[in-house]
Amino acid sequence: QVQLAESGGGLVEAGGSLRLSCAATGSAFSNYAMGWFRRAPGKEREFVAGISWSGQNIVYGDSVSLEGRFTISRENSRNMVYLEIDSLKPEDTGVYYCNAARNPYWSDAFAGGYWGQGTQVTVSS
Repeated sequence: QVQLAESGGGLVEAGGSLRLSCAATGSAFSNYAMGWFRRAPGKEREFVAGISWSGQNIVYGDSVSLEGRFTISRENSRNMVYLEIDSLKPEDTGVYYCNAARNPYWSDAFAGGYWGQGTQVTVSS
C-alpha cells in the first residue's frame, strides 16, 4: 500500500504561483506512476497531470495541456511528487489530489490506485 499526503495549497492571488507537494510512504515509490487530479467547486474531478515511475513520460490533462502553466515532477529519492502551477487563475480553484498507480491509463474517469486527502487551492481575482 501507499499513503499519500498533499501539501502546499492555500489562498493565492491570480497571477501567482504555487508548488503542490505530495509525500508518499509505504510501498516502493518508484514502482508507481504518480498523478495529480483536481476537483473544482460544483464540478467533477479531472485529471491534471501524470508522470511515469522514471519521470521520463509525462502527460497533461486536456484542460491544462494547452496552457503550459502546469509542471509535474518527482523525486524518487525523497518519495515526492510535485505540481507547479504558474499564472494562477480563479478557475484553478479546487481541491488537488495526488494519486499513485501502477500502469494507469490517465483520464478524468480514472479512479484506481491510491489517493491522498487533497489540498485546497483558492485563487482570488
